[in-house]
Amino acid sequence: MTFIYSDDDNKRYHSWNYALRQEFGGKIFKVPVDGGFDCPNRDGTVAHGGCTFCSVSGSGDMIVAPSDPLPQQFHKEIDMMHQKWPHVDQYIVYFQNFTNTHAPVEVIRERFEQVVNLPGVVGLSVGTRPDCLPPEVVDYLAELNQRLYLWVELGLQTTYEKTSDRINRAHDYPTYVDAVARLRKHNINVCTHLINGLPGESLEMMRENVRRTILDSDVQGIKLHLLHLMRNTKMLRDYAEGRLQLMSKDDYVSVICDQLEMIPQDIIIHRLTGDAPWDSLVGPMWSLKKWEVLNAIDQELIRRDSYQGKFALRGEFTHATNSLTL
Repeated sequence: MTFIYSDDDNKRYHSWNYALRQEFGGKIFKVPVDGGFDCPNRDGTVAHGGCTFCSVSGSGDMIVAPSDPLPQQFHKEIDMMHQKWPHVDQYIVYFQNFTNTHAPVEVIRERFEQVVNLPGVVGLSVGTRPDCLPPEVVDYLAELNQRLYLWVELGLQTTYEKTSDRINRAHDYPTYVDAVARLRKHNINVCTHLINGLPGESLEMMRENVRRTILDSDVQGIKLHLLHLMRNTKMLRDYAEGRLQLMSKDDYVSVICDQLEMIPQDIIIHRLTGDAPWDSLVGPMWSLKKWEVLNAIDQELIRRDSYQGKFALRGEFTHATNSLTL
C-alpha cells in the first residue's frame, strides 16, 4: 500500500521530511541554534534544577557553535550540512534548547530578528514551554506567522501530573491545553513533544499520553522521543534506585506503532526517535543506531498491515468550539 501522506511504500506515517517537500518543493534544512535563553524551572522563576532528564545544554547537545552570535551559528550549521547536501538553499531556523520564549518580548524579538531575514531562511521553529507564552509573546509569534513558515514546539513530555512532578516539569496539563488553544487562535502550527519511557510510566500510559494529546488539543504536529538517560542529569538517581527501567528496542518500536495508529493522518510526525551524543549517553545504547530504529518501525507497520491513523481517535478538530467532528 501507499500511505496518503507518503511517496514511499515503506513509509506509512506523515513524516516531517514529506511535509516539507510538499510545502517547499524540495529538501529543507532545519538548522538548530542556541538563542541564549534559560528555563523557568532552572532559574527559579517556577523551580530550580530543571527537568530531571535535561542535560546542561538543555537538549542542545548537538549544536555546533552554541556560544557564537546567532548569524554565525546559522552559517556554521549550514556549512556542515552542505557537505552532505550541497544544493539545499532553503532553511528553517530552530531555536532548540531551553525555553525560547522565556524572556521579555523585546529580547525575544531582538534575537529572532537576527536570523529570520538571513538568505534562504523560509521558516522558524521555536522550542518552548506552555507556561512561557504570555499574551505579548503570542502576539509577536502571530506576527511572525504572517511573515514566514512558523512552528511552535511545546514541551509537554507527559500528561500525567504524578510523572510531571517526578521529573520536575513545574507546570500542569491544563496549562498546556490552554497554551495550544491560544496559539491556535492565530492559526500558529503547534508541535507537541512527548517522551516515551519516563520513570513509572507503563506502555499503556505512553499510549494514553498520545490519546489525551490528540483529544484535548488541536495540534498539527507531534514529536515522539525515546527517553535518553544522560550523564550529569538528576534522573540518574531514579535509575540507580530502581525507579527507572530503560526501554527495550522491541517495546519502543511496538508502542510507537500503537501511538501512530491513534494519530490522525493529517498530523505531521516530526520525530520518532532522537539523537544523543554517545559519550554522554548512559542508555539505552541501542538508540545510537537511529536508522535501525526507524527501519524497525517501518517494518513493524508493514508486518501489522497498518499505518498512521488506522485507529484514529478523532476526525477534524473544530477550533472555535474545541469540539471534535467525527
